[in-house]
Amino acid sequence: MRHLFAAALLLLPITAAQAQIAANNSLVIVHANVIDGIGNAPTMDATVVVKDGRIERIDRSAPPADATVVDIKGHWLLPGFVDAHTHIGDMESARRAARSGATTVRVLGVDHFADLGLRELNHAGVPDVPDVIGAGYHVRPHPSSAFFLDFPQASEMLGGLRGPDQVRWMVRALASRGVNVIKVMATERAGTPDTNPRVRVFNDEELAAIVDEAKAANLRVAAHAHGEEGAAAAVKAGVLSIEHGTWLNDETLRQMKDKGVYLVPTLVATHDLAEPGGDYDNPVLQIRGRAMLRTAKEMVARAWKIGVKIVAGTDTGYLARSNDRLPDEIVAIAECGVPALEALKAGTSLAAELLGVGTRTGAIKPGYEADLVVIERNPLDDIRNVRDVLMVVNNGKVIVNDFNIAPKP
Repeated sequence: MRHLFAAALLLLPITAAQAQIAANNSLVIVHANVIDGIGNAPTMDATVVVKDGRIERIDRSAPPADATVVDIKGHWLLPGFVDAHTHIGDMESARRAARSGATTVRVLGVDHFADLGLRELNHAGVPDVPDVIGAGYHVRPHPSSAFFLDFPQASEMLGGLRGPDQVRWMVRALASRGVNVIKVMATERAGTPDTNPRVRVFNDEELAAIVDEAKAANLRVAAHAHGEEGAAAAVKAGVLSIEHGTWLNDETLRQMKDKGVYLVPTLVATHDLAEPGGDYDNPVLQIRGRAMLRTAKEMVARAWKIGVKIVAGTDTGYLARSNDRLPDEIVAIAECGVPALEALKAGTSLAAELLGVGTRTGAIKPGYEADLVVIERNPLDDIRNVRDVLMVVNNGKVIVNDFNIAPKP
């Protein structure tokens, strides 16, 4: 089984000391080696001042007299992780994500708009729930049966969603509930044994209608696509990201580069298919996953050389049985030949850019939300060090801490 963060640490309630920081207007992190998510070199032995949940400054000045000070003793301060592909649908899973360092997540398919409820809890100030960019339901030929409980007026589509008018109706229905993004299935799934991930599911006219209706609502479109034919059609239709992309060829990758289409390869999810346990645990899928994983890694290496923007996403629900977290995807991307610093950006600033929140999170920068992660050792020396999370700050509030916190008198 692969790396899990220390379960006992991640499930701890917020302690009295952490609550004191959460209630204090000013938090100062000292003796931090900062990788800010946007620059090309770390800032050593820095002081990061957080005021009212936002980063006020990064320098080497003395902390304000009334601040709560955390000395991280020369460890490494990173932006909070941004997981660009999840399926988080309940509070405990959201808490697992946040306590593993994922302070912002994109949820690309969950029943009953649970993602939007989690988003509103975060915006209301709940400290240990990540910010959520939510899609509600997938747009797919056979929507989840739960969709029809939320939209019983769509009963005529119970037999299947087909044609431009019906897909436009579904996009409008999702937009009416306040989603942030539209998720469309351009190929069948890899994670169910009775589907073929190479097979395309919507035609050109339907894909164009989905993207057009989403743009009318000012919504971005993410396309699930493993097979080349479906992915190429989604890129042509104008989606902003390809999720998975296992069998992408160089021509489609070049089109993605030219059009600014992002790639979210979700390598750890394919790895999970290939192993017992985890989110899938099916012998048929293990055979499929082993076949897909090498191809997916080779595709990511080619995408990087071509210049496609690569973003980290886990494709997990952060369930108790889930094997992977966002740092594992960062490591997997780096193992495809992406430099360590760029792999870190794939899970921070570049992911935030894809999600449309790159002007407020995903980087350690004055004015940005104080979403921060501390790890023990330098990830630029060994990217695997990113897995060792010691501290998580979400919107300026400490939710995981392995340092001695002492408010300044």
